[in-house]
Amino acid sequence: MKKSKLFFLLAILFPLLCLSCSSSIQESEAVESLLRRLDAKRSPPLVQEAAAKGVLQRLFPTHLSSFEFKIVSKDTCGGRSCFRISNYKNSSRNSPEILIEGTTAIEIVSGLHWYLKYWCYAHISWEKTGGVQIASVPKPGFLPLVSLDGVMIQRAVPWSYYQNVVTSSYSYVWWDWERWEKEIDWMALQGINLPLAFTGQEAIWQKVFADFNITSEDLENYFGGPAFLAWARMGNLHGWGGPLSQNWLDKQLMLQKQILSRMLELGMTPVLPSFSGNVPAALRDIFPSANITRLGDWYVDLIFKFIYFLPLLSGEIEEEAEQQFEDQGGESPLPEETEEEQPSNADNYWKTGVHRITEEQWPNMKKQRSGEVSSRGNTVDGDHRWCCTFLLDPSDPLFIEIGEAFIKKQFKEYGDITDIYSCDTFNENSPPTGDSTYISSLGSSVYKAMSKADKDAVWLMQGWLFYSDSSFWKPPQMKALLHSVPFGKMIVLDLFADVKPIWKSSSQFYNTPYIWCMLHNFGGNIEMYGVLDAVASGPIDARISENSTMVGVGMCMEGIEHNPVVYELMSEMAFRSDNFQLEEWLKIYSQRRYGQAVDQAEAAWKILHHTIYNCTDGIAGHNTDYIVKFPDWDPSLNTKSGMHQKYKTQKLVGIHRNRRFILQEASSPLPKPHLWYNTQDAIHALKLFLDAGNELSGSLTYRYDLVDLTRQSLSKLANQVYLDAVTAFQDEDAKALTSHSQKFLKLIKDIDELLAADDNLLLGTWLQSAKKLAANSKEEKQYEWNARTQVTMWYDNTKYIQSRLHDYANKFWSGLLKSYYLPRASMYFRQLSESLRENKAFKLEEWRKEWIAYSNDWQAGSEQYPVKARGDALAIANKLYKKYLS
Repeated sequence: MKKSKLFFLLAILFPLLCLSCSSSIQESEAVESLLRRLDAKRSPPLVQEAAAKGVLQRLFPTHLSSFEFKIVSKDTCGGRSCFRISNYKNSSRNSPEILIEGTTAIEIVSGLHWYLKYWCYAHISWEKTGGVQIASVPKPGFLPLVSLDGVMIQRAVPWSYYQNVVTSSYSYVWWDWERWEKEIDWMALQGINLPLAFTGQEAIWQKVFADFNITSEDLENYFGGPAFLAWARMGNLHGWGGPLSQNWLDKQLMLQKQILSRMLELGMTPVLPSFSGNVPAALRDIFPSANITRLGDWYVDLIFKFIYFLPLLSGEIEEEAEQQFEDQGGESPLPEETEEEQPSNADNYWKTGVHRITEEQWPNMKKQRSGEVSSRGNTVDGDHRWCCTFLLDPSDPLFIEIGEAFIKKQFKEYGDITDIYSCDTFNENSPPTGDSTYISSLGSSVYKAMSKADKDAVWLMQGWLFYSDSSFWKPPQMKALLHSVPFGKMIVLDLFADVKPIWKSSSQFYNTPYIWCMLHNFGGNIEMYGVLDAVASGPIDARISENSTMVGVGMCMEGIEHNPVVYELMSEMAFRSDNFQLEEWLKIYSQRRYGQAVDQAEAAWKILHHTIYNCTDGIAGHNTDYIVKFPDWDPSLNTKSGMHQKYKTQKLVGIHRNRRFILQEASSPLPKPHLWYNTQDAIHALKLFLDAGNELSGSLTYRYDLVDLTRQSLSKLANQVYLDAVTAFQDEDAKALTSHSQKFLKLIKDIDELLAADDNLLLGTWLQSAKKLAANSKEEKQYEWNARTQVTMWYDNTKYIQSRLHDYANKFWSGLLKSYYLPRASMYFRQLSESLRENKAFKLEEWRKEWIAYSNDWQAGSEQYPVKARGDALAIANKLYKKYLS
């Protein structure tokens, strides 16, 4: 009887086991087939070896003859990508000392970096984070030898992905070839072999749309300005900051060709853009029967789907959310009917194409009090000059026709250089219905637009939508999209895996290949922040998990040039197969970064590991410190009780953190800066850094870290000082209000002085790089406006209503603090003081009117800011520590 039951159980399980094995084998074969095709597109070995030598020459010209580079086959590496470091056999006086072999130039350069790090104790980071430390490398002829058998490091996963679709705007927008060359060198040293390559695509679109009878004039209100191209490409806005000149289009296309050429020489596989459905308004007139939808305001979908159309909250939290919204002057965000009572026809709520309010619905949505309109979306009043773009439905035949034309035009300009294309039609834009069959057909159409032009096309898709819009993307909808393309023809970026890994809750993206990514940064903000433990363990755990479909690691930050420790660790994870001791890694990191072992520096990094770089609360690392994101609120309407505590609304934010800055701001009268560590511990680490100054004062990497940690400590102190000032106002204590507000303003001035002592933290260099790209005075004025606006308050505002995107891309830069953040705070505290002195209500609208006008004038300004550092960073840091923190 027992045997018969056992046989019966095996009869049931065996087919399931076979199916699982079959899927795993199929997935592995699909990835291997793709890798073979991409290998065939790589540059010849001699070209790659020369490119690797070029990186060495630019990094370390004195040691050019000390290294020999050689491309080897994967068979030499056990069938995988790898680098091998060995001692050069020829012992003649002028022969190379170290031989580095690799399956591509990327592996060779990664091997060079590995050798410099772990045999020579060198360090390489972005110039704006201190640059390189190579003083510890011995002179030619005296390089340390490796073991007799050499060292072989295999890639744990095939791909190292790099960039976010918005990095091109927050960080790269004003780069010329000189800066791009440095970045590609840095990428190669970090092992990046799958970079996003989005530069210059507007010039391609201009050519494509011309074939569809759309003129250059029609495109003037389609493309965004240079600093806002990322959001125009995604269909979030149009025209803002534009138009683009032909000079810009032509130069960016030329720059893209230089970028791609160098990437290919090094053996990288560029990821090119594809068609997501975003089209110019003129296309609707030319093809009146096409299924083209005018969308509603950007981010209305996120806010309203959460609090208006889909009432997912319940009980106490729902009542709390409703009451808070009403308390702020708006109507209840939650409909009285339940979800079941809503019409079943999705088109009653969503017009075909996206999950947004349509233009017909928008006017009624605006009928709110003026202060609340802005919380409905990122525009203040749904101005069609900037918002409400047009989307061509993927199911329309014209979608495939345009998508095919775009990829073919890229072929014509760049050649057949890749099979991997990025497309995010559904990123923050949900389909009109959750019907699985419909979603599958949309996904199939998106892929067909790629595959008609490139039969081997692979769709690379950000997985952000499965997190940010998780209420829509349930398992049936996820499977429908992920399985809408042939098996192995989609790779998903698990974009936020460092904090919210989707692979764990989705059965490895339902057996779809994915890349484990670290998001880390929003808006290019400058803040010391990280989750080092998760970075050091997460990719390994994912790769060795049962039925893993992980095929790579990636860095998908919105902005770069900050927190070098985080990015160095993350890039290494492509080459680490086993767990390791992070404490020991950080000890060596400290020695490498500063060029010598210093006890105080090592002790400081041990503290930083467990504080600043150990954020475990799951909140995105977006800087909301009061200096750079000044609160827009009336303290006289709110009691001080609980102001220094966790807000009740954090309960709401905690459940729906994926809404990032929007709901955090909308859910609380006073936004609470993110604080995840004991500030006293960080101040102790700062004291250790200062104590190390006698030995490390000449190190640029040390000085950058010292300035950064001092800035962070003072910024967190300023948050408390702000709260003290507001408490004094609520207590009607004019003397205390004056004292605390003056201290807050003095902190801004002092931090500005500190940042001015570092070349890498200046507003002037950002503005200068923008103007440098201009061909004439008109472009210079436009580019400077773009640069100033992006880092302050971009997208539209009115006389009394600030943009939703004010301070999203805030920066701790000298010049910006003193000329922008300081006057704004001064206006606010002056209004508070006048309110107490005259015994009148705080004039919030008057303050808004004054600072919004100031902001608009500042953005249109042309005053010069320093581009070279002034002052001694170590002396200033010591002075400010004694003044505020000791």
